[in-house]
Amino acid sequence: MFNKILIANRGDVALRVLRACKEMGIQTVIVHSTADAESMPVRLADESVCIGPAASSESYLNIPSLVSAAAITGCDAVHPGVGFLAENADFADIVIAHGLAFIGPEPDHIRQMGDKVQAKISAAEAGLPLVPGSPGAVHTIEEAHKLAEGIGFPLLVKAASGGGGRGMKVALSADELSVAFSSARSEAKAAFGDDTVYLERYLDNPRHIEVQVIADSHGNAVHLGERECSVQRRHQKLFEEAPSPALTDVQRSHIGMIAAEATQKMGYLGVGTMEFLYQDGEFFFIEMNTRLQVEHPITEAITGIDLVTEQIKIAAGGVLPFTQDEVTFTGHAIECRINAEHPETFMPTPGKVEYYHAAGGAGVRVDTILYSGYKIPPYYDSLIAKLIVHGRDRDHALARLRLALQEFVVEPMPTTLDLHRRLVDADAIKTGNYSIKWLEQEFLTS
Repeated sequence: MFNKILIANRGDVALRVLRACKEMGIQTVIVHSTADAESMPVRLADESVCIGPAASSESYLNIPSLVSAAAITGCDAVHPGVGFLAENADFADIVIAHGLAFIGPEPDHIRQMGDKVQAKISAAEAGLPLVPGSPGAVHTIEEAHKLAEGIGFPLLVKAASGGGGRGMKVALSADELSVAFSSARSEAKAAFGDDTVYLERYLDNPRHIEVQVIADSHGNAVHLGERECSVQRRHQKLFEEAPSPALTDVQRSHIGMIAAEATQKMGYLGVGTMEFLYQDGEFFFIEMNTRLQVEHPITEAITGIDLVTEQIKIAAGGVLPFTQDEVTFTGHAIECRINAEHPETFMPTPGKVEYYHAAGGAGVRVDTILYSGYKIPPYYDSLIAKLIVHGRDRDHALARLRLALQEFVVEPMPTTLDLHRRLVDADAIKTGNYSIKWLEQEFLTS
């Protein structure tokens, strides 16, 4: 097992990893920018190293500074957390080249799944169901029009690199394809430095369902159930639940086993998430996230499995301590992402937290670095807390969520707590009858 781990991230995920390390008796080193010098992870870590100014490019994305911090503090492993360099294959390569363990997948798998064109090819080879689309990258508008004849409209032009909804354009007809193609390429080039795109059939009203998988270096791979992530704004998830209210037990077992078998065929290592679109009873693979997910706590709640602890053990060469038959699912869990944003305009609202009170009670978990007096910096993602509830069934979980949201206080800045208080009483949420379009096209416009 590792003696000391460098946590190459910030915010609640850094604190989450730090706590797992402490439970395992592993020493921790937190890196931080000047803007995060007073953060909770820095206060609680065994050691901390300032790696640069507030700008991410000069701190959390500064690979030489991160590797140097690991070297001078005597670390033997690096945990990349979520975001920043967590899915950067070059970073993983450099970490390994410096004699450190990278707590994540093999660099080749990160690279493979980071390129959505290559990811689709690999997924098809592993037996995953795909959305009808181009067999690979599409380089010219003439090629796009020719392929569109066989795929059909509406079409989605998607960037091969990156994510978060950038470099994605819809063409409802052949007349719109040229504009969508050039627009997606330009946006992808600006956002990711890569204008490679491909085509997919555009599903008009799907749900977004993902499957948590985990695999060790000894050939074992299992799934830990699915998560429903369809409540989204601009392709950013706001509200997630496990299990999905849309699936039957037969369907969830089917897609879970398909995901686990594909993970094993790939020879994948560590935790990962297979993401699917689901419509009219069919699943379509869209991508694989080769890291820990922001919404991992709801999977932990229904399985009782600590994903971060298992992730660390696997990176140290450990064997999965459970088989698929030994994984059990209990109750229902929901996560609300609380952002420092105005609940109506979604404009960021950084500033000093004058008063903070976390929700509590049975079945309630809050992952956050907030405290009274903490200054939310304006330089990073606006996520400031994750509220997770677990109940014996979905209605029980919703009841606990409603109470927890009433109890949760972050003042004086506006946050999306008010949005979630409205969400939990919406008919579509109560019934579980929503899709990825529901929030923007119905709830936020009502």
